[in-house]
Formats: sequence, C-alpha cells, structure tokens
Amino acid sequence: MPSSNASVSDPLLQAYAGIARVRVCGLLVQDGTLLLTAHRGLLPRQLSFWSPPGGGWQFGETLQQCLAREFEEETGLAVTVGRFLHLHEFKGPGLQALELFFEVQPTQAGSTPRLGHDPEHGPEAQLLTELAFLTPRQLGQLLPTQVHPVLRDIISTDDVFIPQVRFQ
Repeated sequence: MPSSNASVSDPLLQAYAGIARVRVCGLLVQDGTLLLTAHRGLLPRQLSFWSPPGGGWQFGETLQQCLAREFEEETGLAVTVGRFLHLHEFKGPGLQALELFFEVQPTQAGSTPRLGHDPEHGPEAQLLTELAFLTPRQLGQLLPTQVHPVLRDIISTDDVFIPQVRFQ
C-alpha cells in the first residue's frame, strides 16, 4: 500500500486512501436550492464538508448507473441522470479522485429525500451526517473549505449549469 495512507488521519477514510478513484456526483436543483450531503472526517475540528450526493464508479457500471445507485443510497431518491456539467480533479494528502458532475432530476415529482448511507461503512461509522437543500447564500456563510470547490463561488443555483473543468 502506498505511503500516502499515513497522511489520512481519520480511520473512516482509510478505505479511500492511496488509490485514485472516479466519483460520479449529481446536482439536484429545486426552488433555488441544491440538495447536498454533509460528510465527516474530511476537515479539522469536526467541521462538516458539504458536497453533492455521489460516490465511486464500480467496474461494470455505466456512469449513469453509478450515479443513480449512489444518489439512491445517499438520498433515497430515484433520479434520471441528465447532462454532464463539471470535471473536478481532487488531490489531497493520501486521497485522490477524478469527480464527474451531472444534472439529475427525481423520477417522481414531489419525492422527499432522506439521509441514506454508505454501504462501505457500518451504521456506527457513516461518513454521511446530514442531508439538506441549501441556498447559495447558506453555502456562502460556511467556511470555503466546508463547501465542495465546484460550488464555492456560486451566486445563484443557475451557476451550477455553467460547465467547469478544475485541475489541481
């Protein structure tokens, strides 16, 4: 195992350390808000990190199948995957990912999301801590490190539909 694992201090993140991952994420906009998940273990002082629902692409899946599966696991919502919007390269101490962001829409109007789970972790060791619809104003009130880089500079939810490519 690569030595970069040593720089991942939270034991919950060890499963993701030392490997390059492809993550597929969904942007669900509703009434001027974005559906986001809060994660623990990524920031100091137990601060939450807010990002769109999504997760690791598995062998044998299409990107759309991966996103539909991940979205349902994390939010309980069945979604239709729309257009590709963003590419984001993440590289941090011990962690590395290529993230692909797509527009998503619930398959049933009026469906209510609920906080789901990461099947990679047991009930007592979940990274997901909260699920919420947040406005760009609410995101702006958080520390920049608490908000996924793709969402840090948005002023309106319309901004998430402006394609971005971010390499580190």
